[in-house]
Amino acid sequence: MYMEYARLRTSNHSAYRLFYHLVLSMKYRHKCLTPGMLERLEELMRGLLAKWDCVLVEFGGEADHVHLLFETNPTVKLSDLVKNLKSVTARHMRKEYAAHLAPFYWKPCFWNSAYALISVGGRANIETLLRYIENQDDPRKLGQPLD
Repeated sequence: MYMEYARLRTSNHSAYRLFYHLVLSMKYRHKCLTPGMLERLEELMRGLLAKWDCVLVEFGGEADHVHLLFETNPTVKLSDLVKNLKSVTARHMRKEYAAHLAPFYWKPCFWNSAYALISVGGRANIETLLRYIENQDDPRKLGQPLD
């Protein structure tokens, strides 16, 4: 399975493989997500990501937060994507689970305003990349004159 994710994707004049780990927590960290709600959130997230030309690789969560591992392309503006994921899922969940959420939220809220978005390494970890870049034949390190 690793090899499937190690192959680069291509588009016009670029090659890339971009994975991100997104963590969204509930407003006030309320433990209000049920197994059924997590299933619905996964379904919603998968569909929204597909509309953004992204792929949901893995989804998981607990009663007060969710984790998404997804792949995207370089043209996606991540802040806009996260904003869309949060607003659309919140709207659906508040509508579909209004009775369940009523004791937790008296205002129209769902997600915490903060989130964590972490880039995930592809074929090489950060230490390997640092060593590779540091060991380039950089003309500054070779004593070549500056133009």
